[in-house]
Amino acid sequence: MTKGLTTLRYITFCILMFTQYAFGYSESPLLKKMVKNGELPPVESRLPKTPRTIDYSSRNLSIGKYGGTIKMLMARAKDARQMTVYGYARLLIFKPKTFEFQPDILESFDVIDGKKFIFNLRPGHKWSDGHRFSTEDFRYWWEDVANNTELSPVGPPKVMKVEGQLPQFRVLNELTIEYEWEKPNPDFLVALAGASPLYIYRPAHYMRQFHRNFVTESELQIRVSAAKQRNWAALHNKMDNLYRNDNINLPVLQPWVCVSKTSSNRLRFKRNPYFHRIDPSGQQLPYVDEFVFGIASNKLISAKSGTGEVDLQARYLRFDDYTFLKKGEDRSPYSTRLWPTAKGSHLALFPNLNHKKAELRSIIRDVRFRRALSMAVNRYEINQVIYYGLAIEGNNTVLPESPLYKPYYRSKWAKLDLTAANQLLDDMGLTQRDNRGIRLMPDGNPLNLIVETAGESTEQTDILELIHDSWLKIGVKIYSKPSQRNVFRNRIFSGETSMSIWSGIENGLATANSSPAEFAPTTQQLLQWPKWGQNFETEGKAGQPVDDPKAQELLELYKQWRVEPLFEKKEKIWAKILAINTEQVYSIGLIARVLQPVVVSNKLKNVPLKAIYNWNPGAHFGIYSPDTFWFKKSNKNTLER
Repeated sequence: MTKGLTTLRYITFCILMFTQYAFGYSESPLLKKMVKNGELPPVESRLPKTPRTIDYSSRNLSIGKYGGTIKMLMARAKDARQMTVYGYARLLIFKPKTFEFQPDILESFDVIDGKKFIFNLRPGHKWSDGHRFSTEDFRYWWEDVANNTELSPVGPPKVMKVEGQLPQFRVLNELTIEYEWEKPNPDFLVALAGASPLYIYRPAHYMRQFHRNFVTESELQIRVSAAKQRNWAALHNKMDNLYRNDNINLPVLQPWVCVSKTSSNRLRFKRNPYFHRIDPSGQQLPYVDEFVFGIASNKLISAKSGTGEVDLQARYLRFDDYTFLKKGEDRSPYSTRLWPTAKGSHLALFPNLNHKKAELRSIIRDVRFRRALSMAVNRYEINQVIYYGLAIEGNNTVLPESPLYKPYYRSKWAKLDLTAANQLLDDMGLTQRDNRGIRLMPDGNPLNLIVETAGESTEQTDILELIHDSWLKIGVKIYSKPSQRNVFRNRIFSGETSMSIWSGIENGLATANSSPAEFAPTTQQLLQWPKWGQNFETEGKAGQPVDDPKAQELLELYKQWRVEPLFEKKEKIWAKILAINTEQVYSIGLIARVLQPVVVSNKLKNVPLKAIYNWNPGAHFGIYSPDTFWFKKSNKNTLER
């Protein structure tokens, strides 16, 4: 009986597949013309033998039609990399809503005990220039790039190391590779599926021309000189960045291929004729022929979006643009959607525990000081004045939608209580004040805090104005100081900055299997403890060792989480990490789940009406497969999906 049912199911499957693809795959008219002219092979030869079929039914998508150009605006040519984010072709990706892993470029993958990772490629998959994508591209990266001391002086990326040990890399056949560590590596798949992913492959057929192992010294020197690079390694590194879209000759696996140099004021991305995804009817994706990024001042992007100059826009739009954008719907055929963000805190304050001046550093490291500052923030006022009461208030922690969430994590030390805040500062001995009512530090200087910003929006300075007023009531005076982003970060890294304002934890929807790295001093990029983080990520070669007991405990818990195989124990580790962060107030969360305006042309379909807008996991638009977006000719001003 079981055998009969299995046979019946197989026959049914074959009939469905035959019905679906009996007449072959279909393609864009533009590509069909190129095939007819002999410029491209037929679509059946360009697709993998097992293309990835997007699941339309579970995502309520409609079968689309080919053609059109999606217009967006960006503020700088470097934003070409956003097309890699939005294209979101990865070895494996996060599913919308559940954020579970699913294969994308890979046909399948297996994970054994969290230590061994077996990746199976799609037979017949090709790069955007038509060359075969194979395990040789993985071998080339691992042996000739990542482990080449001239190209990678510090060795493979940190995520490839577990307690300092690299994996065993094996090519099992033309389509299968394997990575095996002695201990679990829980960060590996997350890095591969990221918005800015870990690339563990390169187009070897293209990159060999820049590698000293594959061409003569004389040939290589000619190319080095022509590119005005100092040596062959600098040339190779310049040419091989799959993320940045700054080399138009570099083959990619994304749905669109950059055809404009990053020095241009208008960036064009044309469809990849070898892209590996299809819709349920057998049409090769993407539907849209081109993406075009116009370059404009970030201060003008909202105004230009409101006059109908874009088909899809979220980047450089803020919640305070919403009213203007809604009014623009009466004049231009677009709709403005509001997608909730998923950061632990849309904006947070980061006291620098590694400040270079001992006097101020000792004050910042006193947990009573951080708790007092947190309790003196009027988050309700910020929410009402800036966000019309639509955000949620509280600490920089996981959101209520996270299975790890406890109300205590968001509310402790985050309720306005000026009396308690003043008492904590008095208990620290900061009882003397100047004639303005500002508390004096032990050295007699007033407790003036400079809060540094990246100077990219008025939103941060508006919030700081509100905080300024409430902190005066506890005898703390703040000044805001804007600077360019690079300067902003470098000042924090060097210990010049006492406090900064920036976005909070990226993944407010964490599960027990998500990495808690953002909650411990694991990287220099975490603004509350940059030198401790640098020390950890360089394995003690730079930065400063952690000398705060609770921060050290967080590091130990993070290390335990990395090697713990059991889900239930991972949950308990997470609970300890979140509790320590809550009590220690290492960052001061303000508000979360702020709504992101998303401008969508009324003709552009398959863009979700409701969705979460997040960098990682999410890749902003990427997780919603822009290759499935399509234009419908219609004069109706509707909110059709």
